[in-house]
Amino acid sequence: MILITGGERSGKSRLALELALKKGEKRAFIATAEAIDEEMSSRIAKHKEERGNLFVTYEEPLDIHEILKKTGDYDVVVVECMTTWLGNLFHYGRNIDEMVEKFIGSINGNEIIVSNEIGMGVIPENPITRTFVEALGRLNARIAQIADEVYFVVTGIGVKIK
Repeated sequence: MILITGGERSGKSRLALELALKKGEKRAFIATAEAIDEEMSSRIAKHKEERGNLFVTYEEPLDIHEILKKTGDYDVVVVECMTTWLGNLFHYGRNIDEMVEKFIGSINGNEIIVSNEIGMGVIPENPITRTFVEALGRLNARIAQIADEVYFVVTGIGVKIK
């Protein structure tokens, strides 16, 4: 299993797709984003275009553990992205700890998981944002701990850190 993390628009998705294309012919993509506004709709369309027909796509904003249960026989499954997924959980009032445990428990080992690294700057002023940043940091650390490889992407360059 591979974790790819880094800043927004740093090249994480590109690296995930490049690595996935080398992992085999039977590929899945779990997309967590919802088209909540024009900007997100545009980003989703761009990502779909980049993938083309090279992946079977599952769109699931919340219960990605249910999709992972069905994708164990794929050569590779790209999960994009933990930041959006966690935001969805906060937005819909889901139990974060319970959902993280379900997700971690459903990992098959064939995943390339994409997440943002957002805790490297100023400590957020408001409690909700601090809670989110801390939750994502803990989630990323959990995933990194069990990952076979971890990449940090900065300025379009993926640096292998594990």
